[in-house]
Amino acid sequence: MNTKEILRYLGYGRHEAKEQVLVLIEACVRELERAAVPKSIYKEYPLSFYGEEGIDCCAFQTCSKALKKNLKDCQSVLLFGATLGTGVDLLLHRYNRLQMSKAVVLQAAAAAMLEDYCDQMNEELEKKYEEKGLYLRPRFSPGYGDFSLECQPALLGCLEAGKRIGITLTDSLLMAPSKSVTAVIGISRIPGTCGMRSCQDCEKRDCAYRRT
Repeated sequence: MNTKEILRYLGYGRHEAKEQVLVLIEACVRELERAAVPKSIYKEYPLSFYGEEGIDCCAFQTCSKALKKNLKDCQSVLLFGATLGTGVDLLLHRYNRLQMSKAVVLQAAAAAMLEDYCDQMNEELEKKYEEKGLYLRPRFSPGYGDFSLECQPALLGCLEAGKRIGITLTDSLLMAPSKSVTAVIGISRIPGTCGMRSCQDCEKRDCAYRRT
């Protein structure tokens, strides 16, 4: 994993981290690598639009200006889910009780690990679809921008994520294991111009985790 990404999640921005922080990050990464069992799943669905902001990908319908912009020129979508597994949650819970400073670093490292894993899976999918003359858009997750979390049950349901990779939802629409993610990935015949790491396209300029 990229240490800079972990430091970004810890809120360091452009500030240098002390040596003891870097040593702690290294120890946390080793523990996470032993605890994590990354898994992912995806399914392709046709895509259509209605009204000014309406999106229909068969698995669910929603209205989202931001997601519709992301899916411009797309004819279908991949619904995607990924998780680091329950072992990471157990590790986080243990250090929440025993050593809060380490728990904070573990949270940041686990978030970076999950993002890195999703990027790797996306790269594999990009290669697969480019062989067909198709191009993927950046993944876009429920809860980002105006893409409602209310779409989570339908998205996870159509993926059979609980049975296949162990992701379930709480009543408040939080995923368990906590280090899990779902996303919509557009598929187009037209190459895209932006990468997966797209802070430059986000309107939240004051985000503490924004990439510079």
